[in-house]
Amino acid sequence: MKEVIININNLSVYFDYIQAVNNVSTQIYSNKVTSIIGPSGCGKTSFLRTLNRMNELMPGFRMTGEVLLNGQNIYSPEIDEIQLRKYVGMVFQRANLFPKSIFENVTFALRIRGVKDQKALEENLEKVCVQADIWNEIKDRLQHNALDLSAGQQQRLCIARALAGDPAILLMDEPATALDPSSTQKIEELIRNLSSELTIVLVTHNLQQAARISDYTSFFYLGQLVESGKTTKIFTNPANKQTEDYISGRFG
Repeated sequence: MKEVIININNLSVYFDYIQAVNNVSTQIYSNKVTSIIGPSGCGKTSFLRTLNRMNELMPGFRMTGEVLLNGQNIYSPEIDEIQLRKYVGMVFQRANLFPKSIFENVTFALRIRGVKDQKALEENLEKVCVQADIWNEIKDRLQHNALDLSAGQQQRLCIARALAGDPAILLMDEPATALDPSSTQKIEELIRNLSSELTIVLVTHNLQQAARISDYTSFFYLGQLVESGKTTKIFTNPANKQTEDYISGRFG
């Protein structure tokens, strides 16, 4: 049985006088990979960033509608956005590691919570690096600068760092767009493996990637949600002509 973890109702997003998302209603299912596809500037990232209130960090942001996480509106005044972003983690398009050691980067989330026990930090680091499929590559280099890693390794380390916060949901904004094919394949395999433990919402320009790794796909165009459903149906038998045109490469 499918379990809905996020309900989005009549969501519109504005930055000053520009409307980025227009009256979107959809659902995100637990322990599934949902891809958000559409051409550049169609509102994909603006939509994604509403799911953990990251848009609040942007000037001129306002919104209408609601985002319900496990039935609770995440924009309610009593919600602590810092705690929310631990539960709904995020990985960005480009690796945003600190110019510090691998150890310091991955253990950051625990250390800011006040965890000082070295053994606990080391155990958590190994656990999340194994989850992110990078442990064997970095286990003998933990005191090295994280920025010395390759681009693909840096992105997987960012995923490990996000996992260290123990999220239930992971938002990923084009996490493989700047990577070579081999690193992209590793990220895709990692996403599929993580979906047994986490809910993943992925923004991607790569239609083949969405088709390969997603359970559900939502197609956005000009700030509107055109169509949403199981990935197999979206890619083989879309209900909307505009979706078919985008999937087949007639525009985008």
